[in-house]
Amino acid sequence: MKNVLIKTTINGKQVELDVRPNMTLLDFLRDEMGLTGTKRGCEVGECGACTVLLNGQAVNSCLILVPQIDGQEILTVEGLAQGEKLHPLQESFLDHDAVHCGFCTPGMLISAKALLDHTPDPSEEETRVAISGNLCRCSGYQQIVDAIRETKHVGES
Repeated sequence: MKNVLIKTTINGKQVELDVRPNMTLLDFLRDEMGLTGTKRGCEVGECGACTVLLNGQAVNSCLILVPQIDGQEILTVEGLAQGEKLHPLQESFLDHDAVHCGFCTPGMLISAKALLDHTPDPSEEETRVAISGNLCRCSGYQQIVDAIRETKHVGES
């Protein structure tokens, strides 16, 4: 299978690589870019562990093929913090004890960012709907919902 050249922006950085056209975005991020915060879970779009933002929309990276991101903008959990300064969502997750085993946390954070970028003051129901595609095997949903709802809207940061 012939490789394809893709040009994309990942966490604010321009990237240009030759990749296999049948490679998923999940594999690309983890194996080619070393961004292992995006977790491999079910690999069929059911668990949300691999959630990233694609042009500001939360998507399951296990369902996206790399050629689909050509010319697009990707944000992973590694792109939330600014150097050593955590994103307000990350701070709120820590403050609310919303990080248990941590496996679902990257996907939850990304889904929460998508929600807050579009709905700065979400209701509890809106928050629960926004994270409904993210499974937490520790059942820490209430702390996660509280952490999201109490995060100040920070726009595109």
